[in-house]
Parts: sequence; C-alpha cells; structure tokens
Amino acid sequence: MDVNGTVAEGFEPVREAFVRNFELLGDRGAAVTVYRDGRRVVDLWGGTRDVDGTEPWQHGTAQIVRSATKGVAAAVLLLLAQRGDLDLDAPVGHYWPEYKAHGKEHTLVRHLLAHRAGVPVLDRPLTPAEAADPDLAAAAVARQAPEWEPGTEHGYHAHTYSWLTGELVRRVTGRTIGAWIADEIAGPLGLDLWVGLPDAETGRVGRVAQVAAPPAPGGLRTRPKRAVSEAYADPESLTNRAFKVITPLPDENDPAYRAAVLPASNGIATADGLARFYAALIGEVDGVGLFSPDTVSAARTEQSAGPDRVLVVGTRFGLGYMLHGSASPLLSPGSFGHPGRGGPLGFADPESGIAFGYVTNGFRKSVTADARAQALVRAVRASVDA
Repeated sequence: MDVNGTVAEGFEPVREAFVRNFELLGDRGAAVTVYRDGRRVVDLWGGTRDVDGTEPWQHGTAQIVRSATKGVAAAVLLLLAQRGDLDLDAPVGHYWPEYKAHGKEHTLVRHLLAHRAGVPVLDRPLTPAEAADPDLAAAAVARQAPEWEPGTEHGYHAHTYSWLTGELVRRVTGRTIGAWIADEIAGPLGLDLWVGLPDAETGRVGRVAQVAAPPAPGGLRTRPKRAVSEAYADPESLTNRAFKVITPLPDENDPAYRAAVLPASNGIATADGLARFYAALIGEVDGVGLFSPDTVSAARTEQSAGPDRVLVVGTRFGLGYMLHGSASPLLSPGSFGHPGRGGPLGFADPESGIAFGYVTNGFRKSVTADARAQALVRAVRASVDA
C-alpha cells in the first residue's frame, strides 16, 4: 500500500498503523494528521479519494466528518462565553424565547452542550430539505416537549444538536454558526474545514459510503451488546428515533446536503483541518490560539457520565466534547474531542500537547470507537510514551 506524506522522528508507529489500516482493516481512502505543541508531526494520506473510485487521494482531499463536527460547534459556544457574549448558566430561553415551551424554560445553555437538554428526538421527523431550513428546524425543536426533565439525565442529541447550537448562535450573534466558524475559526487559522460547504470547494471533497468491516482475526466478528442492538432495531426507542430525526436519511454525497449548515453532522474537513483546529484549542498554531486555559478546563470538565439514554452504553461528556472513556477511548484521561459515526475522529490532549485528526471515506457501523481510528490513537500513544 502506497502511503504519502511525512512523519517526524519518533512518530513512525503512526505510519505503520496507518498502512495496516489499509492492509488489515479495510480502509479505502483516509488521512491522519497529528500536531504536537502546535507543530505538525504526522501528515499522511492514502487510498482513493472516492470510496467507490480509483482517483488517488490527494494532499488536501476533504471528507464529511459527521458528528466530529459537534466539537467545532461546541467551540463556537465556548468562545462566545469566553468573550462574554454568552452565559453558559443562563436559560436558553433568555436568548431564544420560543424555546421555553413545554417545560423547557429551565434548560441552561450548558445542558445543550452536555446532551442534557432532553430533546434528542422530534415527534415528527424532518425531511432533508426541512432539516436544511434553519427557521423551520429551529421552530420544530423549540416546540418539542422534552423526554426527561432538562438537566437531570443525559442522552446523545445526534441530530437536534444542529439546531440547538445553531439557533442559539444565530440569536446571540446574528450570524449562522457556519458563517461564524468560517470568520472566527477557519479563516484565522487557515483551516480546510467548513460547516456549509462553499461551491468553490466542492471539487476537493470525496464520495463517502458505509462499508463493511473485514472479519476479525480468526474469522470472528465482534457483536454489539444485545441491549444496544435491540435499541437500534426498535422503532419506538429513543436510540432509533434520535438517529432518524432526519428521515429519509440524507444522501451525504448530495451537494445540497453538503451546502446545508448542520453542525451536528455535516462538517467537511481535511485531517489537517481537524487536527489544526484542536491544536489551536490547547495552544497556538502559527501564532493563533482559540481557548484560554480556563476554557480548556471548562471544555473537559465532566458534565454527564453514566448510562446514555440514547446510546444505551455509558458515555462521558464535558461541555460539547466526549471525554476519555470506554465508549470513546482517547489518548489519556485528560483528552477531549469528538468522533464521527463510523470513522472520523478529532481530539486534543493538553498534557501531551497532542492534537489529532482522522478522516475517511468508508464509514462503519460503529458509533463512537472505530477500530481504524483507535489503531492510530494507540500508535500516537506509543510514540508519545517512547
């Protein structure tokens, strides 16, 4: 397998793991980038740009990163709080009065970030076209009755996170969250990262699809726990309903879907864009930094832990970020970031100065801990510990 790019001395295990992902774990096209203390130490890519094509993946090829977008959306709210424009302990209804309906008047901004708002589902799912309409989608979330008293439990808001965060940002700033990311994060840092893909960048983005994982060694397949399988299969479960808030499932290769601003699910980035973003959360990259030390601390302070009402398994969340745990193994207990369902991953580890980004065009059934991303994380850990 031909792999392109560079690794700094000491990070050779990451190249080896990346090659094995193609040879043993079925990657078809992917890239991984790692920064340490603001300096790029791994920048690798290989395979094909399109999951079903033959054109080689190029340096700068971008892919949709699904829920890894949530970590970027969270940064917007935390930066607004850092600047004094948003109070994380204020009721959401203070900024968005319509949101107070059906017992949601005591929902705090931090509840949205920590998946404690109680609105992971909609009584009537939205079509892809409706989901892309910010006014219509925000109104649907605002009038939704919560599944639990906000702040008392947690459950992954797979799609509704788009409109909870997006509308709050629009009410506070007057801009869409996609525009805010472009102006205040991607622009200053020179990131190849978009929430709402511009027409001019469409030629850089590869085609994606769900692909089957290869058999495990010995011909065995890892099966999810029965409770998890049953939750996804049950049309009435919160799990099933949360992931089908947009019905029918959108075509992730559709230009209209990619151009929509859905910060829970449709961000598009290169591996470098994702890693460079996280590097700027915990330090400076070429003189540009984002989070203050206090904001880094707030982002990774546990807000939710234990059985997840939607994902069924135990999860841990800070303010908008998944924290290191069995459901989302990262580099160390102090790491924070966010996976995308079935593959992509971005995170930062302040103690080691590591920032990580992995993107792929072949998605798996896994939700939070893809085997290919985890193999790369283990290789980074071995490099750091050597």
